[in-house]
Amino acid sequence: MSTPAKPARSGGSSAIGWALTIGLNVVAPILTYNTLTEDHGWSEFSALLLSGAWPVLDTAIVAAWRRKIDEFAMVTLVFLVITAVVSLVGAHTARALLIKDSAVTGLFGLLCLGTLLAPRPLMFYFGRKFATDGTPASTAWWNGMWEFEGFRSTMRTMTLVWGVAYVTEALVRIALAYALPTKTMVTLSPVMIYGVLALLGVWTGWFGKRRAAEGARRQAEAEAAAAAGAATA
Repeated sequence: MSTPAKPARSGGSSAIGWALTIGLNVVAPILTYNTLTEDHGWSEFSALLLSGAWPVLDTAIVAAWRRKIDEFAMVTLVFLVITAVVSLVGAHTARALLIKDSAVTGLFGLLCLGTLLAPRPLMFYFGRKFATDGTPASTAWWNGMWEFEGFRSTMRTMTLVWGVAYVTEALVRIALAYALPTKTMVTLSPVMIYGVLALLGVWTGWFGKRRAAEGARRQAEAEAAAAAGAATA
């Protein structure tokens, strides 16, 4: 079976989708949290809880617009809920807060690993968000790719790497929180978070292109072999 061609992206639909995703899942929650905690004296838990309303709104808009639930927004919401729950546990010292931040990324890594037991791993849904424009044609194309073993293997490998990377990153940051001064970790912690994210993003792009090229090569070889067999028949 040959791999179906990817539909052309809809520029307008893609732009609107990304504006909603970034605005309601990233920008709005951060601005809401910072404004409530720094300017209005809200607790971390209360601010995080209210910040979680934005991904819910994004999910509602996408559901009404495209008649489907956006898994990316759902994962963002789950991540915010985990953060809110973790913020309530234990002491509230500076070191404890640093450890809690590490626990959140560690739990995300465990979530990635846990979805390897599900019918489709987490990176399948993340990939669909980034590789398509959300239109029915592109979504159907992405969903149809699951029929191919190479594609399934790629999604599972990506999910495994992301999960192991974030669990490892969390454990290292927890160890450093005890070994280094708090002032140092306040600077180092976000560097590690976004550094690991950047490395994973670069690796994911490289690995995805490599696996796609391998798949195209195997398909071309199979088609050439089939043509040669037909010519000699």
